[in-house]
Amino acid sequence: MRQRYTYQPRSGHGLPHDPLNAIVGPRPIGWVSSLSASGQRNLAPYSFFNCFNYHPPIIGFASSGWKDSVRNISESKEFVWNLATRPLAEAMNESSASVPPEQDEFALAGLTPISASHVNVSMVAESPVNFECRLTQLIRLQDVQGTELESWLVLGEVVAIHIDETLLEDGIYQTAKAQPILRAGGPSAYYGISEDLRFDLVRPDARRD
Repeated sequence: MRQRYTYQPRSGHGLPHDPLNAIVGPRPIGWVSSLSASGQRNLAPYSFFNCFNYHPPIIGFASSGWKDSVRNISESKEFVWNLATRPLAEAMNESSASVPPEQDEFALAGLTPISASHVNVSMVAESPVNFECRLTQLIRLQDVQGTELESWLVLGEVVAIHIDETLLEDGIYQTAKAQPILRAGGPSAYYGISEDLRFDLVRPDARRD
């Protein structure tokens, strides 16, 4: 029988580094741009991010702490998700710096802000994919006892999508060609993807059609 290392998170993991982020990973990066009530741009990456619904498309990210992104989105009800890619990895990392709210992370990371078409938030021009979003829910997380945590889940409906046309071949989006980067465990680990590692499976329901 396989030996298992077991622990209760509330009592600590007892390992050199918490394995949670490495197990639930690699994870897509929520590279989120927003705008404050005073008109200050903000750009920050979040490693707890994903897509949660098809129709309408809803994406979301979780923030540990009431950070500038969450405050801005709670006020404006808008944000943009920008695809983080291997060529943009260093710039994405620069935008994660803890800086005062008046600091423009676009400028800090050497990125070009461009206007969105449906929301009043700047998009990262260098990113090959951008999702314009409107806030649908802002949820404060809580534990099993109902105690509120210092963590917030931001969910938004995607109202416009911009895709670099070089990523579309015969109308099909080429995931590997975009070179997305994914967050792994530890303080510095990221992964890329490769077409060489792709495999395909057909869902059982589709096989019966």
